[in-house]
Amino acid sequence: MHDDENKKSFKAGETIMKQGDEGRCAYIIEKGRVEILIDTRNGETQYLGSRGPGAMIGEMAILDNAPRTATVRAIEDCELLEITKKDFALRLENADPILHMMTKVVMTRYRDMLQRAEITGDPPKLNAAEDLELTYAEGSSAVETIKITNDFESALKSAEISLHYQPILALDSGKVVGFEALMRWEHPEKGFISPAVFIPVIEDSGLIVKASAWALKESLMALTRIENRAGYDHELFMSVNFSSRDFAADDFVESVYETISVSDVSAPQVHLEITERLLMGQPDNAKETLAMCRKAGMSISIDDFGTGYSSLSYLHYFPIDTLKIDRSFVKDMLNNDGSAALVKSIISLGKSLNMKIVAEGVENKEEAVMLRDLGCDMAQGYYFAKPMPEKDVANFVTQNRRIEF
Repeated sequence: MHDDENKKSFKAGETIMKQGDEGRCAYIIEKGRVEILIDTRNGETQYLGSRGPGAMIGEMAILDNAPRTATVRAIEDCELLEITKKDFALRLENADPILHMMTKVVMTRYRDMLQRAEITGDPPKLNAAEDLELTYAEGSSAVETIKITNDFESALKSAEISLHYQPILALDSGKVVGFEALMRWEHPEKGFISPAVFIPVIEDSGLIVKASAWALKESLMALTRIENRAGYDHELFMSVNFSSRDFAADDFVESVYETISVSDVSAPQVHLEITERLLMGQPDNAKETLAMCRKAGMSISIDDFGTGYSSLSYLHYFPIDTLKIDRSFVKDMLNNDGSAALVKSIISLGKSLNMKIVAEGVENKEEAVMLRDLGCDMAQGYYFAKPMPEKDVANFVTQNRRIEF
């Protein structure tokens, strides 16, 4: 057997899992084929069937603490994607309760079927079910999801993941006042992988906690270097996105404090970006965590405001000081009276609550001028600058002390 992170390789003839052993993981077969065998109580070995690419093996033992009910052996050289018991438990824990219950019932019945076969010596015909299983696999994103999860963890270690920074400007002065840190992934084989693809996957897997901690540390270190090169002294801020997974971590606040303390930035330079969904999903925990961050001097921004719950009550309940207008409203406001009215209302609402307003996705001068005239405080978008690597950001800030529009 050859191990490479979460990908396992087995030579033909090798035993992948053995009946009676503890089941610590399951696998999805990427390449090769395996056979499934059980030893019956009368001492015979029964052949149950075989499995090939796209099939899952060993899934029952990661659902409970019972031993393996069958032996699986490679009949060809195999490459397998590993699913650990911990990873499965984390996903199942956050699944819909009905899905959670149904999964357990189905797997328990399947295990019972195999155990009866072991006693009677009359094995079930597993090959008949393989076509159906592969139909499920083909219609599911599970395999690609596991690949992305496994690849991302390696990518963090090998510097395939990087941060780009999009400047945020004050609309009244045209000056750069801060940046939003955005994750980018350049895969050595697949090329650029969109954040819209990998961010939801690493959120579901729990890897987002490690990724967010990395992003905060990297971006704050970069902010110090950018300010030094551009001649600023603790004047610019860095906005970093966080998920509900981050907030659920017991050491979230301590981790943020520690990162700030070693980065030579001040707490007011740190803007935590969160979504409405995060707040409504765990309101009490979020309120307590945000309150500690605000007490330390950090700023709290609501990203994509207006696209989620949009309940005005939570703006009073949580310690929020910045609203970010979603790009979809900014894009339509010149040609859609409804979007324009909504943008105007968000700005007015924010002002009445002493909040700062940032508009996202500004792509032309007309949008920038309209937002400025409506009283919007800050903006970001391709009209001003695209997200860019640290070295380009430092040059941009140095050369653009003020942008006229």
